[in-house]
Amino acid sequence: MELISWLYIFMLGLVLGSFFNVVGLRIPKGKSIIFPRSPCSSCNQTLKTLDLVPVLSFVLLKGKCRTCGVKISFTYPLIELASGLLFLAAWSTYGWSWEFAAAVLLISMLLILTVSDLKFMIIPDKILILFAILIFSFRLTVVPLEPWWEMLTGAGLGFFLLLLIAVISKGGMGGGDIKLFAVLGLFFGLEKILLVFLLSIFSGALFGCLGILIGRVKKRTPFPFGPYIAAGSLITLFFGVDIWQWYFHLY
Repeated sequence: MELISWLYIFMLGLVLGSFFNVVGLRIPKGKSIIFPRSPCSSCNQTLKTLDLVPVLSFVLLKGKCRTCGVKISFTYPLIELASGLLFLAAWSTYGWSWEFAAAVLLISMLLILTVSDLKFMIIPDKILILFAILIFSFRLTVVPLEPWWEMLTGAGLGFFLLLLIAVISKGGMGGGDIKLFAVLGLFFGLEKILLVFLLSIFSGALFGCLGILIGRVKKRTPFPFGPYIAAGSLITLFFGVDIWQWYFHLY
């Protein structure tokens, strides 16, 4: 029975991951996320059902469009697989609970925004507003933080931390990143949003330096920070308590 649950959660994550790709690519363009069916980004040929099976279609097609042969972005199967694995991780951590539902909500937002930021370097307000409302509702009712105003102070701190960096760096931080941190503050609260901030900055700086060393990133060239915020948030979601305990045991 447990194996069936694992398979169900993983398959649900894969399917929703495919949908997250669609949302992340269409919302910034102001397009419907329902119609029309997804086309090839190169030849614009409408994809067949067999071309839309998460991960499997990419493997069977060897990463190329069936019609024109142009390479398909590796982002598609990566987001699908990440969604499936993260859903599994959330379920194994929280089981069938409201905490699991809240974790899925956070994961969904982060994956959608990662797609959008990687492709367009945009974190759409529409997506942020929707998830802000949902997360606020969850924290106010079924998965509350204690005390209840913790989510508001977390949102305020998240917003002003990124705003401060934007001011100091004279625009080095985008408005979407600032607003995203406010939404994350609602989810994590005052203490954990600090950890998200530190992990996001660290991972962004680390991969930025590595990118410069291998020639993939040019100095003083803007790069999407959303994926690193997502990484910091996910590490905090699954390991935040352990990290804090380890840190305080050092002193």
